[in-house]
Amino acid sequence: MASLIPLHPTGGSKISSSSNSRIAPNSHAPRLPLALRTRSSSSLVLAPSKTICTYSLPNAILHSRPRVVSSQHKTKPLHRDNKNRYQRPKPNQPRLKDTQLNDQNKIQPLRTETPPNVDFIALCQEGKLEEAVEYMGQGISADYTAFTALLNACGNFKSLEVGKRVHEFFKRSPFRGDVELNNNFIYVYCVCGSMKDARKVFDRMPDRNMSSWHLMINGYALNGQGDDGLLLFEQMRKVGLHPDRDTFLVVLSACASAEAVEEGLILFEAMENEYGIVPRIDHYVGVIEVLGKSGHLNEAEEFIEKMPFEPTAEIWEALRNLARIHGDIDLEDHAEEVLVNLDPSKAIADKIPLPPRKKHSATNMLEEKNKVSMYRCTEPYKGGETYEKLKGLRGQMREAGYVPDTRYVLHDIDQEAKEQALQYHSERLAIAYGLISTPPRTTLRIMKNLRICGDCHNAIKIMSKIVGRELIVRDNKRFHHFKDGKCSCGDYW
Repeated sequence: MASLIPLHPTGGSKISSSSNSRIAPNSHAPRLPLALRTRSSSSLVLAPSKTICTYSLPNAILHSRPRVVSSQHKTKPLHRDNKNRYQRPKPNQPRLKDTQLNDQNKIQPLRTETPPNVDFIALCQEGKLEEAVEYMGQGISADYTAFTALLNACGNFKSLEVGKRVHEFFKRSPFRGDVELNNNFIYVYCVCGSMKDARKVFDRMPDRNMSSWHLMINGYALNGQGDDGLLLFEQMRKVGLHPDRDTFLVVLSACASAEAVEEGLILFEAMENEYGIVPRIDHYVGVIEVLGKSGHLNEAEEFIEKMPFEPTAEIWEALRNLARIHGDIDLEDHAEEVLVNLDPSKAIADKIPLPPRKKHSATNMLEEKNKVSMYRCTEPYKGGETYEKLKGLRGQMREAGYVPDTRYVLHDIDQEAKEQALQYHSERLAIAYGLISTPPRTTLRIMKNLRICGDCHNAIKIMSKIVGRELIVRDNKRFHHFKDGKCSCGDYW
């Protein structure tokens, strides 16, 4: 009867073994040589050991090479066959000598090929990010310039998964403490909508500069989390850092995102009174954004009239765009009239007859791990598991208070058909597929080439509460982080 004893590898050492050997029962220390009990006039005799065979266990702890003694019974040595298995020789095979056996059992070194010359910068310029990362996975190291090119490409292509893979290689590189490269990772995560990863990089940086703080605050503003940006600004002041002109630009952007009108005006006044920084045109535009995004268009117009210098075309253009967003036609016409007087090229560019604009179909891309799936709203009434998932969500959404807003359906069809058309918008198809193809609680990231409609915005808010996930949608305007029935944009986009 035989039993199998599992070996637990713990390091990288060679183990010697023999068959039918008897171990002395009094061997207390496991690292001492094994003794053979022999029958003689005396007692125990330490016989010289002979290695029968050796084999390697990966990850075994190398203490000292154990010796195994020969048995009283003559046994034939083991040898390896062509399949690298140990077996006893056939009767007609000659007995191997010790030197031959030891040469046969030597561990052959790993065959390593000479790494090819990889131009990471050229691969990034060609958009071959996956290929560049694969080379890094094969052991080809990237230098400082290569990491910079890879991060710039990840930021331009908004490729979050590739950026995370590059970050893993970066953590094992000699540049992991470099401030500028860490700042680039913060930028990549911010433009890809992953503020948690950006904050991890920021918190773990051994050293930071002012750009590190500015990138994080601006990233919070970009992703509709202006309150977190303002908290970070307070933390920045507590550590003793002195704000500069760029600091107040990103802080005003965070105030606009958080609709913190009063705080934005206080900080604008503190620029010159407390810090001695004379505001520039960009700062005045930032204050107009703070007022306009909160709907205070009249206050924004009064602020422009009280400016210590003549308002520029940039000022009136910002006011016109805000008035257009909020539907204030009179203010929009007034701002455009003044804008034309200051910069006629703006009006000329708007009045030039353009060819009919090509109609773009709604396209959504669902970014999964190392995979991007695309959805178009071209044939909205197909069957399939994705559509069945949408139907199942529809009932739960109605119970949660969802009412379809058919104003966003411009086709001349009946009410029921309009509601059905809203149900199969491409962003909802992408979300439904993500729900059935990813583990629970996984964050879904949707990239949309058009602006999200108001009905889908309300629907996705309710979806996020029902499924208990964070749904991140990037349309052609901004990031929308849907979580627990709320959106980071504050229902303003």
